[in-house]
Amino acid sequence: MIQLHHMPSSAAMVPLILLEEMGLPYELKPVDRATDAHRQPEYLKLNPNGLVPVLVDGDLVLYETAAIALHLADTHPEAALVPALGTVERAHFYKWLMWMTNTLQATSIVYWYPHRWMDEGNSAGVAELKSHAQARIGTQLDQLDAHLAAQRGPWFMGEHYTLLDAYALTLCRWTRAFPRPARSLPHLGPYLQRMLERPAVRRVFAEVEQLPQPWV
Repeated sequence: MIQLHHMPSSAAMVPLILLEEMGLPYELKPVDRATDAHRQPEYLKLNPNGLVPVLVDGDLVLYETAAIALHLADTHPEAALVPALGTVERAHFYKWLMWMTNTLQATSIVYWYPHRWMDEGNSAGVAELKSHAQARIGTQLDQLDAHLAAQRGPWFMGEHYTLLDAYALTLCRWTRAFPRPARSLPHLGPYLQRMLERPAVRRVFAEVEQLPQPWV
């Protein structure tokens, strides 16, 4: 059975939503941040970076959220969570997946973990870094909103739901306490509500992770 090493409201939400969408059996392996479980030798054998998620699928141990999502989609093509190989849609899918993980997610990590880039006690530097990161995230949300405005269907790639939808929802959720959260944008707001109406998403938020409101 697939095992997913997981922390609530982390990037592990992406493969968790996909597993629920696919209806696959899986075992959730909680990683307790309070006890620094992700920094312990046993966990570092799975992911030397000390991050979640990690997916264990038989003999395969896989980390990096985008890699896990692609693995799930590739090994379960019946779920149709990626466009067909060799198509224009697949090319744009790759572009947006790389953008989400390398641009929006990376900037979000700077915002939420500024101490990783600052000397201890440099509170002014931390504040400045968070401010710049939040401004960049705002611009990136505008880019997402403009993309959705150009789509002819309800989902990120148009008519067809893909793994990008789980990724976009997770990253937008991280802005819920911002002065200008993703939900406040004219196209992102309705899109996020459509996402929250999907049964698999509701199961993840309400039952599996048991997250308090607001969800986004």
